[in-house]
Amino acid sequence: MFIAVDTKLPSAVEAQVASIYSGLFPDGDGGFVRQVFQWADGFFSGRYDGYQGIDASYHDFEHTLQGTLCLVRLLRGRHQAGAVPVVSQRVFELGLLAILFHDTGYLKTRDDTEGTGAKYTQVHVGRSADFAKEFLSRQGRAEADVASIQNMIRCTGVNVDINRIPFQSAEERVVGLALGTADLLGQMAAVDYIDKLPELYEEFAEAAEFSGQKVARAVPFTSAWDLMSKTPGFWDGYVLVKLNTDFERLYEFLNQPYPDGPNEYLGHIERNIARLRRKLEAAAK
Repeated sequence: MFIAVDTKLPSAVEAQVASIYSGLFPDGDGGFVRQVFQWADGFFSGRYDGYQGIDASYHDFEHTLQGTLCLVRLLRGRHQAGAVPVVSQRVFELGLLAILFHDTGYLKTRDDTEGTGAKYTQVHVGRSADFAKEFLSRQGRAEADVASIQNMIRCTGVNVDINRIPFQSAEERVVGLALGTADLLGQMAAVDYIDKLPELYEEFAEAAEFSGQKVARAVPFTSAWDLMSKTPGFWDGYVLVKLNTDFERLYEFLNQPYPDGPNEYLGHIERNIARLRRKLEAAAK
């Protein structure tokens, strides 16, 4: 079992990430994790010049923290399993930056007063990559590092063709696929995932309206209930397929013990889906 971490508390996630980072890289940058978490907390809390705090109700800061925690756990498991290519300190750090930046595309500028950041759902991956470039270039990050982070962020796109992402190395590709894995598992394993699905529908609906399309045409759901009814199929027919193909079963590095032990994230998701099925069945009676 993983150590219980309250993902509603950025400081709790930061402490666990710092512990994993120092365990993997004893000679690493002792201030790195603290710095990047301060940046992320500033973005999502509205303390970054020119931007408001996050106001998307589903894709909030906790969503990012859930993915972040899952990512570093996965990379630790992969490291302990002796998998190759070995992920270096540098590329681990780039992956941490990428997951913390991967949903900054939902942030609105100060003068953007219409709706919530959810209106950018359909374009948020590109906006996140652009935001990362804008911010990290100001911090003096090398162009190659920024490109790596952008490539990793692109792995979270719903319909992205992984083979078209211009990864600069096999190591970078592995961390990008791990990030895509963690983005899916982190949110779907959350204890309140089922309860937050209506909020996810509202984000989809706002994005459709913002794009000028009718909701029924732009969103594959007619209501929050319809989204909930299709979620078990989404898990079986899309997420599991993607995890097993595009993301090359990297979730197996979360098995404890590796390789044949139980997978806590998959277990939580299966329980969530079972609870949702019971809820749907009860409503149908």
